[in-house]
Amino acid sequence: MNRPLISDSLLRREIGKIGIATIAMNGVIGSGIFALPAVAIAQAGYFSPWIFVLCGILILSVALTLARVASFFDITGGPIVYTTHAFGRYVGFQTGLLIYLSRVAAIAASANLIVSHAATIWAPLASGGARVAAMAAFVSLATILNAAGLRAGMAGVYTLSILKLAPLFLLILIGLPSVQWGLVAGAGVLKAAPLGQAMLIMMYAFIGFEFSLISAGETRNARAEIPKVLVRTVLAIAFFYTLIQLVAVSVGPDLGASDTPLIEIARRLIGPLGALALGLGVVFSIGGSSLTSLLTAPRLTFALSRDGSLPAWFGKVNERSGAPVNSILFCGVLSIAMALGENYVWLIILSTFIRLLTYLLCIASLPIIERTMPTQPEQFKLPGGLTIPIVGFVLTIWLIGQSTAKNVFIASLMIVVGTIMFWFSRRKVDAAGSL
Repeated sequence: MNRPLISDSLLRREIGKIGIATIAMNGVIGSGIFALPAVAIAQAGYFSPWIFVLCGILILSVALTLARVASFFDITGGPIVYTTHAFGRYVGFQTGLLIYLSRVAAIAASANLIVSHAATIWAPLASGGARVAAMAAFVSLATILNAAGLRAGMAGVYTLSILKLAPLFLLILIGLPSVQWGLVAGAGVLKAAPLGQAMLIMMYAFIGFEFSLISAGETRNARAEIPKVLVRTVLAIAFFYTLIQLVAVSVGPDLGASDTPLIEIARRLIGPLGALALGLGVVFSIGGSSLTSLLTAPRLTFALSRDGSLPAWFGKVNERSGAPVNSILFCGVLSIAMALGENYVWLIILSTFIRLLTYLLCIASLPIIERTMPTQPEQFKLPGGLTIPIVGFVLTIWLIGQSTAKNVFIASLMIVVGTIMFWFSRRKVDAAGSL
């Protein structure tokens, strides 16, 4: 008896244009923008806003390419679907596994950062059992909310999105008159090596837009809507980030060593009330990002199960909530384990490096998809053909080249483990199919 295939029809198409933009925005705007402006100041001073511009150009080239690829498909999995079509199930499985692990690392990093911020209010959270319990509780709450169903998860995402963006908009509005335009325009350009290293770290603040691609199986009119909304959202975020960094380096050029740079900027511009608002913004931002991660990352293991690359257990959908509940619970448990085992900086570097590898695979899949998939009249088109994908591919390779040997080793180890997992899963599926 053949193993029944898991179908996307079990999921509910309840995500519209606003949902696409909100998922993409929350996938990107999380913990990074609250901590990384200080790192950028330390490494580049008044040149730091230009690093955000360069990162925006790079990520836009990737987003445009993935938007074109996404316009061919409307099923759950995003990058898994693209690379599976182009290169086969093994590459698709490795792509999904790498993105999944990078998202789990990001959730774990967020748990570390949010509890660290909370420790400034209640000192016992800085270490010991209280810190462990707080991180576990934070991830568990987001997990339970997503397990309740797509509508409950999206309602939480919408609410947290408003609460986290409001203080950031206020910071920009009040801080823009203080921007030192002359110092920024005349800042010395970094050499290639330190520029690449700085961009590799800053890219953590930009990755995550592909979340909106993963949930295509739950999105209305996915082929037409996801590409357009994705590109607009990435453009808006890059502009938004650059404004934040302009304010940060102008008001706080001495904050290169700060763990909470934007909170200190708000304190200088607005006073204690501003610092409190930004502090709450950190909590809401990290919460929104983590909730979005736990909304989308389990759809990766669902898609891999659907394709027969993971056990059917991961593909089980709750009839009442319409959510892949087993995948959601597994993601929550793994995120807690990683949060307890590693620190924030290590987790964000790991997440960024792995994500860049998967971007490369997705970009490389486009020429094959173009040749083998039929086009639609209103499909998203790229000006210049493959020019933008080639630029994105080259820039991503250059940025990956700035990584350390430790990152390469960890990624290689993940690929080896993934190969073993894939081999065992495929053997079981093949054995079941022969009965």
